[in-house]
Amino acid sequence: MSSIVFIHNMDAHNQDLWLKRFDTLLLNETLVLPETLSDSQAANIELAIVANPNPEVLKRFPNLIWVQSLWAGVESMVKSFRALNVNKSSDQQPTQLVRLIDPYLAKTMAEAVLTWSLYLYRNIPSYINQQSQKVWRPIPCPAIETIEVSVLGTGELGIASMNALIHQGFTVNSWSRTPKKMTDVAHYSGAEGLVTLLNKTDILICLLPLTDATHQLINKDTLSLLPKGAKLINFARGGIINHNDLMAALDEHHLSHAVLDVFEQEPLNRNSPLWSHPNISILPHISASTNIDTASKIVADNILRYRQDGTIPTAVDLSKGY
Repeated sequence: MSSIVFIHNMDAHNQDLWLKRFDTLLLNETLVLPETLSDSQAANIELAIVANPNPEVLKRFPNLIWVQSLWAGVESMVKSFRALNVNKSSDQQPTQLVRLIDPYLAKTMAEAVLTWSLYLYRNIPSYINQQSQKVWRPIPCPAIETIEVSVLGTGELGIASMNALIHQGFTVNSWSRTPKKMTDVAHYSGAEGLVTLLNKTDILICLLPLTDATHQLINKDTLSLLPKGAKLINFARGGIINHNDLMAALDEHHLSHAVLDVFEQEPLNRNSPLWSHPNISILPHISASTNIDTASKIVADNILRYRQDGTIPTAVDLSKGY
């Protein structure tokens, strides 16, 4: 049997759930925990399954060929893997980092994007506020096709989300760093494209990876480009938004509402002013959670294919961060 190291920051219960799943799917593999291995044993491990691994633990495995993440987001690991490869000698293979690509995850994200876009479109935050004040007042709601929803990020999650929005009847735009061909979507790219897109956006949805280029991309300057009354959804990473600038835009009534599911510190600090802001809806990072049944099957298939013919799944470009 071959050994795969399982490096994670889960509690014991979730660790056992994953181990039991992999035991049934990887019959010729043995999953081991890093603390059970000596340094000499660790040096012989070539494959790892990880979930937000401690960078110091990763350093104990200098000969990893590739690493499979259980999460779709890998930005917290990119710097660790860059350092891991820098420290390798010229005769060693760089360690490849593979993110989870799961159609079920894309479906879940599309559901969340559609749910909260409709929440904003149908003025639900305003009705919640009216109820608290015992106010009975219908709020005008324009035809759905007049609402411009713009999605930042055109990966698997972004494409699935845009398809759901189009099917519902929204007018959909997209933006990415580089040009892409999109169907039924007005696509924009680069700095100039972002300006054009923001100027026409009623609901802005962020599904970008967090990289050096996207850190605090949504700030005072970019928020000011949105039309007055625009709304924001962030289902990507907390570091993409400058939250002080966001609250200022809400306080000035330039933006009308924001739905935030991700934060730089999670759980969100109880003292954060975001909790009590009247025009912010807080979610506990639930827009698209990994499904253990579908994810474990995808990971197992990746490993079995590698053992069969040496194929490593498409890896993260560490220079770009995604």
